[in-house]
Amino acid sequence: MRHQFTESLKEAMKAKDTRRLATVRLISAAIKDRDILNRGQGKDPVSDDEILQILAKMIKQREESARIYAEAGRDELATQEREEIDIINGFLPEQISEDKVRDICAAVIAEINAQGLRDMGKCMAVLKERYPGQMDFAKASAILKELLK
Repeated sequence: MRHQFTESLKEAMKAKDTRRLATVRLISAAIKDRDILNRGQGKDPVSDDEILQILAKMIKQREESARIYAEAGRDELATQEREEIDIINGFLPEQISEDKVRDICAAVIAEINAQGLRDMGKCMAVLKERYPGQMDFAKASAILKELLK
């Protein structure tokens, strides 16, 4: 994935696409920050799965910012945040549909023999390990809560 970001950075520079260039630089900086943190803790550099988690977090942050800007009447800033979300989404694998997430959650519950809400953390850990960047874990959490009642 790192190579993909480097290539995207080069393409944005050649095309003089300032929004894409700035967004890819933000992604690269977030990954480097996590690499530095991992190095300080004696861990390996960031894996592709961790990069997907970083991207998902960046999208969630921008969605919140866009909502706040829209509520405050700052439409130009909300639009900017949405453009960044679109750019970041371009690096993520295709998102799993809500119906499929429901099926996956039910399968995980059966697989680990979850008995109630106290097993929700175990279920979420399995989902995050198997589907990084492919599903909205907030929605998956709500579905798990509903299924585990």
